[in-house]
Amino acid sequence: MNPAAIAVQEVSFAYEEAAVLEGISFRVEEGDYFVIIGPNGSGKTTLLKLLCGLLKPRAGTIRLFGAPLSRRRRKALARLAALVPQAASAEAPFRVEEFVLLGRAPHQGLLGLETPEDLAIAREAMAFTGTAHLASRRLDRLSGGERQRVLIARAVCQRPRILLLDEPTAYLDLAHQAQIMDLMEALRAERGVTVVLVSHDVNLAAMYASRMLLLAAGRILAAGPPGEVIAKGPLEAAYGCPLAVETTPGGVPRVSLVPNGRRPAGRPPPGVREVRP
Repeated sequence: MNPAAIAVQEVSFAYEEAAVLEGISFRVEEGDYFVIIGPNGSGKTTLLKLLCGLLKPRAGTIRLFGAPLSRRRRKALARLAALVPQAASAEAPFRVEEFVLLGRAPHQGLLGLETPEDLAIAREAMAFTGTAHLASRRLDRLSGGERQRVLIARAVCQRPRILLLDEPTAYLDLAHQAQIMDLMEALRAERGVTVVLVSHDVNLAAMYASRMLLLAAGRILAAGPPGEVIAKGPLEAAYGCPLAVETTPGGVPRVSLVPNGRRPAGRPPPGVREVRP
C-alpha cells in the first residue's frame, strides 16, 4: 500500500495559550480533491499552514508521502507542496510573468538566476491557468479573478505534488468560482496533483470534492465523501443554525438555510457561536 500524500496524526496547535486545533487525525490520498470546510475560527487556515510547514504543531505528526514533514528541508518541502494564499497584495511591484517566475525559486541555485527552462515552465504555467495574455500586466492592474489565477500559476510553476489553497474562490463571481474549481480538477486529473482546498462555500465544495473534512472549534466533526460530510447533523452542530440538506438529481448533496428557523433547545458545541437568521 502506497503511503498517503498527507497523513496527520493527533495534531494539536495553539497560538500562545489559545488552542486552535486539538487531536486532529486524517489522511489525504494521492490524487484526492480534498476540501476542508467549517465555520470562521474553526482552524482551517491554521491547518493549511501546518501542512506546508509554515507552522509547527504543538503535538502530533504530519507526514508527506510517508516522510515526517519536520525532517524535510525548506527548499525540498517547497518543491513538494505549494500554498496558494487567499490573495496577493495588489501593491506588489511585479508584472505577472515576474511574479509567476517566483515559483521557480525552490528549484534554483544560491544566486537565484532564472534559466531558459525556468522561463519555459513559467510560460507553461501561465498558459495552463489562462493568464498568458496578462504576462506584461502589473498585479495592481488585475481584477480579483485574474489575480487569483496568477497566484495559482505561481504555485503551478513550482511543479508541486501537493497544492494547498486557502479560499481560492472568495469574493469571486459564480463564473470565476467555477473556473478556479475546474482548474483544480484539471491539475488533479491531468497532472496528478493532490489538491487540498479550504472553502466557505459548502455547496460548491460538494460539487467538486472527492473527500471532505468538516472542522468546528478545532476538532473534526465529519470526514469522508461529500455525501457523508454534507449531512444535517454534523453541519448544524458545526454552524449552529438550522439547515436543510437535499440531494440533487446528479447525486450531489446541497445545503440551504431553513427560513425563519431556530436552533432546537440546547447549547451549541464549545467554541461555536450560535447564529440565528
